[in-house]
Amino acid sequence: MPRDSSDTRQRIERHALRLFVEHGADGTSVRDIAQAAKVAEGALYRHYESKDALVAHLFAANYTRFAGELDAAQRAEGTGRGKVRAMVATFCRFFDADPVLFRFLLFVQHGQLARLPDDAATPVTVLQDVMTGAIERREIPRRDPALSAAWVMGLVLQTATFAVYGRVKPPLAPLSAEIAEAAWRAISTPMPAR
Repeated sequence: MPRDSSDTRQRIERHALRLFVEHGADGTSVRDIAQAAKVAEGALYRHYESKDALVAHLFAANYTRFAGELDAAQRAEGTGRGKVRAMVATFCRFFDADPVLFRFLLFVQHGQLARLPDDAATPVTVLQDVMTGAIERREIPRRDPALSAAWVMGLVLQTATFAVYGRVKPPLAPLSAEIAEAAWRAISTPMPAR
């Protein structure tokens, strides 16, 4: 009995993600993906023209979708501090729900950013826009919004890295309030005069 095409595609994507995280996209062959997904190599090519197309699809679709989730979370809050808390909680829940996809998007595939359209919403642009708004509302000191966004994202990603390597015990969601408070302190503290 033939398998459902969407089921095959989902299996290919799930196994490809795991292999890309474990070995990198360059260290993973089409044959590796096909064997892991228990499909013929031709089945992969029926869904994607190449391994690079598979990588690009997995990154673009999921990265922009996650940006939408972050944006929805921050829009539900009225203050910069509430927005940071909501976004950090969203990052932590994402890590807990799908650590492989989290690692693929936020640790492994930075080279894919250049392939996104210039106007694509990303987790970084959402964070940066929130920082810009907080600066305009004078909730945080005036500084480069990208720097403030980097501090918030850095606290989340470093905590996730420690969780991957067993230095912090998952799940991360129970830690989100503490991470968010550390992030808020980092971005709301004025820098000493030079």
